[in-house]
Amino acid sequence: HRSTVGALLASQLGWKFYDADDYHPEENRMKMGKGIPLNDQDRIPWLCNLHGILLREVASGQRVVLACSALKKMYRDILIRGSDGAPQTCDESSKEEKLPEVKLFVVHLSGSSEVISGRLLKRKGHFMPPDLLLSQFNTLEPPSAPENFIQVSVDQELSEIITTILEMLKVQ
Repeated sequence: HRSTVGALLASQLGWKFYDADDYHPEENRMKMGKGIPLNDQDRIPWLCNLHGILLREVASGQRVVLACSALKKMYRDILIRGSDGAPQTCDESSKEEKLPEVKLFVVHLSGSSEVISGRLLKRKGHFMPPDLLLSQFNTLEPPSAPENFIQVSVDQELSEIITTILEMLKVQ
């Protein structure tokens, strides 16, 4: 649903669309395929890579819609700041210069696990088994102030979801 909404939104806005799932390394896909939830170590390099893509696009003047299960605030911070958004893995206190940031506006598609699992079960050929959904719900940290976000319920027609998001983007 995330990808469907993202792709439609991008085409309405005339922006470029990226699906974060396409950028998972093979080992992450294999893990998910076996029903093993990803951990921070699995996700951080993937998110850093996505940050690099966003930064490159934005620097060239391109606006982007990214469909991504950025479940935690830390993950969204990495999309904005790259590895600077991650907990310090090594001593980086010597880095004085401010690294470029991505201006991120989060559209949080919210819905009950019942609604979302019902949709997942209908999907064919996706590498994520529905059982992994529960671990995602358990990991979820919904965006909150001061994050730049809106929350949109998925329990409505696709066209309504898109209209709501476009209206919200206008006032940004």
